Amino acid sequence: MPRQLTGPLVGILAAVTLGGAMAPIRSHLAIATAALVLVVPVVAGATIGGWTGGLISVAAGFLVYDFAFIPPYDTLTAGSAQNWIALAVYVIIMVVVARLVVHLHDAQEAAESHATNTRRLLDLSELLLMENAAIAQSIVIAAQEAFHLDDVALLQPVDGRLEVLATAGDPISETEYARLQPEAHRPVPLTTARSEDPLQTLALVSSGRPIGLLVLRNVPSEPAVREALPILANHLAIALERSELATRIRRAEMLEEIDRLRQSLVGAVSHDLRTPLATIKVASSTLVESADRLSTNDRDELYGLIDLQADRLSRLVNNLLDMTRIQSGALEVRPKPTEVGELVRDALGDLGSALGTRHVELDIPDGLPLVDADPLLIGQVLVNLLDNANRHAPPGSPVRVEVSRPAGGRITIAVVDAGPGVAAKERESVFETFVRFDTGGRSGLGLAIAKAFTEAHGEHIWVEDAAGGGARFVFTLAPAATPVTGAR
Repeated sequence: MPRQLTGPLVGILAAVTLGGAMAPIRSHLAIATAALVLVVPVVAGATIGGWTGGLISVAAGFLVYDFAFIPPYDTLTAGSAQNWIALAVYVIIMVVVARLVVHLHDAQEAAESHATNTRRLLDLSELLLMENAAIAQSIVIAAQEAFHLDDVALLQPVDGRLEVLATAGDPISETEYARLQPEAHRPVPLTTARSEDPLQTLALVSSGRPIGLLVLRNVPSEPAVREALPILANHLAIALERSELATRIRRAEMLEEIDRLRQSLVGAVSHDLRTPLATIKVASSTLVESADRLSTNDRDELYGLIDLQADRLSRLVNNLLDMTRIQSGALEVRPKPTEVGELVRDALGDLGSALGTRHVELDIPDGLPLVDADPLLIGQVLVNLLDNANRHAPPGSPVRVEVSRPAGGRITIAVVDAGPGVAAKERESVFETFVRFDTGGRSGLGLAIAKAFTEAHGEHIWVEDAAGGGARFVFTLAPAATPVTGAR
């Protein structure tokens, strides 16, 4: 039953009930006592039915008071002037009481409504502190649930147009979307005034510039809700601006880091590039200027030196290109079933004359399964590890490639040299780019690229001491889901 009917009925019933209950003892009651008791139906009627319920309850109490407690009883005649004054005082006081009760009740409801909205805003404020990409979607869903809205949409300006960033409920129609565009319709911020349009908008502005537009469908008519929504809009605008600024800061930091790495890369690589270029320049100049005075063996040696340094320069350039792909996030892994022995042979072929007279021993058992690997990337891993071993192994000592599959698990491929090895404290940083060690050496690009390519396959690479001295670089590969290969 509506409040407008419930309040008056409660007031009337309370007045009649109290009057009937006190009627048998009215001769023992003072007129003022009965008036005090009849305050109860007025308070009940005003509390439940508001101002209208309070006035009707006052009228009911007046009639009961006159009929049952003002002599002569059971009539509406007041008799003496004193009784008329008592009735008038009763009505005046009860009207004031009803007004105070209504005012207090409305104030209590407003306080509860404001407290509810405050809790809603506090809950939403916690969402505004989120640092993730779903902050907009989380906020519109929370706003829809907190303020009992049918639909909520958040739009942001992109290249002069408003684009939908997040929605809760049914999405806005094409017609409504077109009407919200700045060139077709100027959005009007929502106020506490009611609107006939079910679709209303809140402009999100921060630091004097537009951040977005909050679109609301069927906003409740409660004034407290309409007062809270602009506060939500202000908080949302600040949160979106903060998120945008955080994105810009991260982008700036990333660009600064890329620039720092680029400068570091150029500075560190310049020496590695200059050495083969200088060698090629000297050898080619000697051939041009003194070819007729050189013996056949000398000329062949210079030609071989040019070829060797050109291959070295090519590997350096390839490493630089690979590092650029890694840093830009353009590295793409295309695994396929591949034979390990074929990977090793291709890597040795790619190194060619760079190994010189270095003997490479292969320990690849028969019956190994194919591995799930990108042949180009893993081939480059092997090339870099073999080149690293060749540069650090003493002259005349062999380099070994050992392949195994411990306990039927992953395939392990190890490149072993008899060089000085890697100190335990440097085994992590040796895979980083251009780290200087206490021994005076520094890491280069090759091992860093080997680590990046291996981890791109979801595998691991590490370095350990080799039996008898030297370094043993090991990485793993997953077996492919194919039958076992035959003997080589």
